[in-house]
This record gives sequence, C-alpha cells and structure tokens, in this order.
Amino acid sequence: MVPSLNAEVSLLGFGCMRLPLVAPDKPEIDYGLGRKMIDRAFECGVNYFDTAWMYHQGLSETFIGEALSKYPRESFYLATKMPAWLASSPAEVEKIFSEQLRKCRTEYFDFYLAHNLARGNFKRFQELEIYEFLAKKKAEGKIRRLGFSFHDNPEILEMVASAYPWEFAQIQLNYVDWETLDAKRQYEILTDRNIPVIVMEPVRGGALAGLNEKALGILKKADPGAGPVSWALRFAGSLPNVFTVLSGMSSPAQVEDNLATFENFRPLSAAEQDVLKETAAAYRASGTIPCSGCRYCMPCPVGVDIPRVFAIYNHYKALNDAHMAPIVFRNTYITLLETEKAHNCAECGQCQSHCPQGIKIPGHMKDIAAFAAAG
Repeated sequence: MVPSLNAEVSLLGFGCMRLPLVAPDKPEIDYGLGRKMIDRAFECGVNYFDTAWMYHQGLSETFIGEALSKYPRESFYLATKMPAWLASSPAEVEKIFSEQLRKCRTEYFDFYLAHNLARGNFKRFQELEIYEFLAKKKAEGKIRRLGFSFHDNPEILEMVASAYPWEFAQIQLNYVDWETLDAKRQYEILTDRNIPVIVMEPVRGGALAGLNEKALGILKKADPGAGPVSWALRFAGSLPNVFTVLSGMSSPAQVEDNLATFENFRPLSAAEQDVLKETAAAYRASGTIPCSGCRYCMPCPVGVDIPRVFAIYNHYKALNDAHMAPIVFRNTYITLLETEKAHNCAECGQCQSHCPQGIKIPGHMKDIAAFAAAG
C-alpha cells in the first residue's frame, strides 16, 4: 500500500510498449498471444498496466483496453500518458484525452502521466496549460492520480518536480543508469519531495538481459541460479520509494521469468549491490551504445532502422570472441533492408532531438557504417 496514493499496486507492473508482434517489422500486436500474457500476469497478482498514446504507433491503448475489458474495472490500475509535443492547441489536448478514454474502454484512468517532461516538452506542456486541464479532469473523476514521466537530467527534474503538486513520477532507473545517467540523483530528488516512484527501463530495453561475457560471469559467480533479468528487476524493486517496476514483456517466457522474480521478492543485500556495481562497470567497458530500444527516434526521414542497427552493433560488442563477433555482426546486419542500414543516415539530427538517452545518433551511425563497410 502506498498511503499517499491510496493504492495497493503490485510491485511488478506490465509495460505495454513492447508487446508481442504479428511480424517483427510491423507495429501490429499479436492479440491472441498478448491476451494470454496479460491474463497470466493478472491471475498471478499483477494489477498495474502502463500504456501510452504513441506505443506501438498508436495501437497499444486499444489493445490493453480490449484485453482488460473482461475484468471488473476496480480490479486493476490503468495508466496512460499525455504527449504534449503532439498537441498544438488546448483543443487537441482535449481530443487526445477523450480518444484515450475511448480506446482504453474506460471512464477514468487510475494513473495519468504527462509524458516525457524533458526540457522542450515541458515548455510545450506549460504553454498549453496542460496541467490545469488534467487537474480539471481529475476533479471530474476521470483521473484518479496525476503524475509525470521523465527523460532528462537532474537539473531539469528539479524544475519539473517543483512546478506542480505531482502525486507520483516515472523515471528510467537501472543499475547501469544509476551512475551513467545519474538515476540515483533523480531518485533522490523525488524521494526528498515525497513523490513515489515508478521505474521504467529496469532492464534497459532488454540490454541488461544480454550482457557481455565478463559482466554475465560476475553475476553467475555470485548466484549461479539467477538470471541477469532477475538481478536487474531486484535492483529497481529494492528501492524503498519505488512502488512498481514496469517490465515491457514481449513473450510468455519473459512473463514467467518476471513473475518468478517477484513471487517471493528478495530485496538486494549490501553484498549483492556490490556485485551489481562490478557488473555495471564490466557492461560499460564493452563499448555498447546506451540505446534502450524505445523507438522515440523513429521514424527516420530516410528510413534507417536506428534501434535495430544499434541492437545488432551492441550484440557484436557484447560478444567476447574476436573471431566470431565480426562474423555475427555481418550475418545479422545483412538481414536489414538496404534503406535501413547506417550508411543512409543524412545527419539531420531529428532522431537525436527525440532520444531520451541523449545518444549522439548521427555520429554513431557514421561509425557503424564505416565498420560495416570495412567488412
């Protein structure tokens, strides 16, 4: 129970940004498999479901509305978000909110977030007086709890967190970003203000599931029976001010693995925290690009599949085999369409302006294109 929120939220939350797909290169959700995953999570006590207007190119809200419609409305918590950057007027804000209620088949949202209040988005949010609009919807009973999600630096978070009487906040937090993106300071800013925290990207978009050999070896030595995802989820769930950890589950196997971690949840010990510090150092040393696969950078104006290019490159960097790693890279990279490859990058910078991680995408694309050309 979170007293300030008057809500008994499951520590594991179901993130609906990476649902199973009908085809790997399409946004359409596999409804049959997705429903089975939602049902399995629900029957095991997961009661928090997080979606957003832009997830799966606008299809996620419709899916979760349909998937949850068979359950009593009071038996789960539904969360979605307002994308300020997509609105140019108060009328458009109203239109988006009304459409979200329709798509999600609900009369109210248990948790509603201002989506990604980074510096530029926060300016638009204030100009359109979106907080005032959402506060009105809360007074009408269409929003039960009002918060925000965030991808930026601690200085901007201080400004956002102090601007309005927020009831909760959602931040990217994992044992690598604890220092790399100063998630520790962000967590402390919110905790000092008594703002409960939701964690997103606890496995860094799946990157912490596929660790390099050295990092994985550190975890295996500490606990041979625990997988890397379990370690990552336990890190986030062990923080006292965190009330739910969102996992973007894409398969039944991931659902089962996550459920096993939270069934008899064990907070990390001090010794285990030290193990993760060592693991994070080994992960960073591999030279991987800190892409979480969120796809906020897409679509690319010239067709480059930025997240997939990074995923292929990161897989190569994580392999501790000087002979096989380049071969694996070439064999995977060749599966991309010619228009999707890194050498097509026009260096327009549009992607970089939308990247929550602040990745210098054009520069990395140039480097990867050169590496691919070198064969």
